[in-house]
Amino acid sequence: MKLEPIVQSLLDTDLYKFNMDQVIFHKHTDLCGEYYFKCRNEGVVFTREMFDEINAQIDALCTLTFRQEELDYLRSIRFIKPDYVEFLRLWRPIRDYVETSLSETGELNIVVRGPLFSAMQFEIYLLEIVNEVYFRFRYDYDTLRRSAEERLDRKIAAFREGKYTFNFAEFGCRRRLSREWEDVVVRHLCAETGHCVGTSNVYLAMKYNLTPIGTYAHEFVQMYQGIDSIPLAYTNHYALQDWYNEYHGDNGTALTDTITTDLFLLDFNRAMVNNFTGVRHDSGDPYEWGEKIIAHYLKKGADPKTKLLLFSDSLDFDRAQALWDHFHDRVKVSFGIGTFCSNDTCEKALNIVIKLQTVNGRAVAKLSDTPGKAMCRDAKYLEYLKRSVAFRIDREKR
Repeated sequence: MKLEPIVQSLLDTDLYKFNMDQVIFHKHTDLCGEYYFKCRNEGVVFTREMFDEINAQIDALCTLTFRQEELDYLRSIRFIKPDYVEFLRLWRPIRDYVETSLSETGELNIVVRGPLFSAMQFEIYLLEIVNEVYFRFRYDYDTLRRSAEERLDRKIAAFREGKYTFNFAEFGCRRRLSREWEDVVVRHLCAETGHCVGTSNVYLAMKYNLTPIGTYAHEFVQMYQGIDSIPLAYTNHYALQDWYNEYHGDNGTALTDTITTDLFLLDFNRAMVNNFTGVRHDSGDPYEWGEKIIAHYLKKGADPKTKLLLFSDSLDFDRAQALWDHFHDRVKVSFGIGTFCSNDTCEKALNIVIKLQTVNGRAVAKLSDTPGKAMCRDAKYLEYLKRSVAFRIDREKR
C-alpha cells in the first residue's frame, strides 16, 4: 500500500509548537536536543511495510516549505512576531535530523536530534504520520471511518439535546485517525454543536476561520533543565519569566505539571497569577488539581472567576461534563479534547508520544502529577531531579 502524503502543509501542527519555537528563536538558539518516540500500548507491532511507509512519509514531509498564504496567516495571529515569521520563511524540516529503526519484534524507534528551534517542530508531524500509517495498514480503514462517523453523530446529538453544555477545543492532531478525518471532525463539531471554540490545528484554523488554540507543552519547561546556570527546581520560574517577557500577558495559559504542580505553585506568585489568564491540567486527579488551583488563586488575592482552568488529560465528553458541573460556578472552565475527537473508533487508539530527553547533552525529564507518565532515559538523573524538587518543596512549605 502506498499512501498520498499525510502531512501536506507545515501548518498542519499544534499552535503551541509555534508559540514555544518563537521563544526559543528569540532567547535560546544555542540549545540542542534529542526527542525519542514511545508507544505506551502493550503488544503493538509495526510491520516492515508500515516502517517503509513511515520513512517515505518523512521524506515527503522534508520537501515542504511554508507557502505565502500560510506565512500571511501566521502574521495575522496577534502574538506571532514578524521576525519569527521571516525565519519560518527560510525554515524547512531537515531529514538528517530524524533517525528511524525497527526491531526484530516490531518495535518502532524514532529519534530526532538537532537545534531545538528546528528539532522540536518534528513531533506533531511524525506522530500524525505514524498514527495514520498504523491504522490504515493494520485495519480496514472504511470500517474505522464508519464507526468514527457514528460516534461523532452521537456526540453532536448529545450537545443538541443538552446532555453536554461545556465549551471545548479540538486537540486531536497527534493521534488522529487520518488527516481527512480530523478535517471532518473539526468542521462538524464547530458548525453543529455551538460549543467547539476552536482547534489546536493551525492549518484547520486557517481553513475554517477558527480560533487557533494553544500555549506551551512540557518540553518548554524541560529545556531549562539543560541550561547549566539554572537550578533544576527553579526551571518553572525561568520558563514563566521568559514566556511573560515574550508575550506580555497575551497567550497566557501556563502548564503546571512538568515537574509537579506543587513545585509550580511555588513560582506561580502574585505577579504571575496576574500575568497569566489561567492554567492547564494534564496529569493527576483533575478534581484535586482544580481545588488546589482555586485555593492558590484565593491565597494570592485573585478572583478565581476571572481565571481559566483548562483540562486536557485524556478527556472524553462525559468526563468533561462532570468537571464542568463541578467547577463552572467558581472559575472559568474549558477543555482540550484530543483522541476522543479525532480517533474515536471501534478499535483502541494508540497512546504514542515523542518526548524531549536531552538538552545540550544533559538528560531532562518530565515528572508530572501521575508517576506513570514520567519519561526519562537516565534513571539516575530522574531520581536526582525528584530529590531536587522534593527538597525545595519541603524547605519552602515549612
